[in-house]
Amino acid sequence: MCVQFFVQCCSIKTPLCVSVLLVKSWFFCLPTVTVFLSTLTPKFYFALTVTSSFISGLIFVFEWWHFRKYGTSFIEQVSVSHLRPLIGGVENSPPAPAAFSAGENEANRQNMPECKMWRNPLNLFRGAEYSRYMWVTGKEPLTYYDMNLSAQDHQNFFTCDTDALRPSDTVMQKAWRERNPQARIKAAYQALELNNDLLLLSCSSNNWVICGSLPCYSCATAYVLLAEEEATTIVDAERYFKQALKAGELIYRRSQNCHSQSPQHEAQLRRDTNVLVYVKRRLAMCARKLGRIRESVKMMRDLMKEFPLLSMLNIHENLLEALLELQAYADVQAVLAKYDDISLPKSAAICYTAALLKARAVSERFSPETAFKRGLSTAEINAVEAIHRAVEFNPHVPKYLLEMKSLVLPPEHILKRGDSEAVAYAFFHLQHWKRIEGALHLLHCTWEGTFRMIPYPLEKGHLFYPYPSCTETADRELLPTFHEVSVYPQKELPFFIHFTAGLCSCSAMLALLTHQFPELMVVFAKAVSMVSALSAQDRRF
Repeated sequence: MCVQFFVQCCSIKTPLCVSVLLVKSWFFCLPTVTVFLSTLTPKFYFALTVTSSFISGLIFVFEWWHFRKYGTSFIEQVSVSHLRPLIGGVENSPPAPAAFSAGENEANRQNMPECKMWRNPLNLFRGAEYSRYMWVTGKEPLTYYDMNLSAQDHQNFFTCDTDALRPSDTVMQKAWRERNPQARIKAAYQALELNNDLLLLSCSSNNWVICGSLPCYSCATAYVLLAEEEATTIVDAERYFKQALKAGELIYRRSQNCHSQSPQHEAQLRRDTNVLVYVKRRLAMCARKLGRIRESVKMMRDLMKEFPLLSMLNIHENLLEALLELQAYADVQAVLAKYDDISLPKSAAICYTAALLKARAVSERFSPETAFKRGLSTAEINAVEAIHRAVEFNPHVPKYLLEMKSLVLPPEHILKRGDSEAVAYAFFHLQHWKRIEGALHLLHCTWEGTFRMIPYPLEKGHLFYPYPSCTETADRELLPTFHEVSVYPQKELPFFIHFTAGLCSCSAMLALLTHQFPELMVVFAKAVSMVSALSAQDRRF
């Protein structure tokens, strides 16, 4: 009878008739299938449930791993990108307006301030710190994306159009583009040798050039590269930077005398200014790391006075950290009064340092029980509001300050309000929070209250703009793979993770019951088969 219905289905071309006949054939064949299932042994049911549980368990584990690593469900991603076009999902979507071209979309995406990568003001030295970490642990602390951004920064800071007129700068221009660290170091030595040869040639001919392409006493950028990448200690790095400072100051003075002659000389002056500021800043950081903190503070203050227009380099964040190490809290407050302005861009260092100073005034005597009974004082309210403000700006920082998450070496670039900025801040400022008694306890008691004020952070903020949704993807590019990126707001588990987990659990439970009670489960399977067969016959008649 099943064969007859199947032949009829093949002879009819109308889709509706075919579907009706297929349903009828299923009803006629159902008793035969029921008889076949009733003859199966308990071993078959046990093998079936175990196999189903194993396969669904594998799918669940893969889904969980994919979600933790990439933040999305693999099944949902495949469904959206591959299955939806097949079922006509793309055709139903409205076409994009012609006014928004791909180039404009890319430009708009690049102009989004929340997705901009910033140079880490407190970034470590590659040779003296990052490389030593890799030698000890065998883990690469910097990602390729982060190092590529640094290479672009070096080319913007340390090169200009007139480099082709000087052989040593031409070599350094190529060195900044090299991917291999040893090739960069070799090129730096080559630039120094070329520069020394030109210097000897000029001395022998007594032909000193004051404004032009030949020659400089030394190649400052070559010493910068050696200090950053070849020096294995901070002392060695400082020695290289001092040599770079001598060369940089001489080149800067010459560029000042010539900058008005042509646009090329103006570009050279900007490059020489960048080199000089970079070298002085790194020398101040070397002094801070070697314990000469007051000297470091003086160097940073002088640098900020000499080049006040370069505030975008965030030298004040280096100054804040050094002043906190000196426990000069009045000076810290004076720096915050200048830079914690509504018209200036914020950072985790600004917001959390302001919260730390206000928490310092009340943290030593703060008690949650006492505050609950008598209420918060004015100073305590100010401290709590400052903490809420800081947490709203970057919600990832408290987990690192409270040591709920482990720290890694900070990257060379950060994303403001992202996990990378939180790692960079906590890496240098955790000790300052621990030094103030009760500050971390106050933070622990109050930081989660911020989220009650912003129930939908991606849509509306309280004191700042809504939290950007691009931070997770960018932070995964900046932070090493062995670090678990902090995600805010927390994503709900995808449906397919719940589904595969439930399917695996149910299959495992059926397998266990079949193994423990084989006869009872066979009776149960037969009963289910009989009920389904009777219900099918009732629907047929």
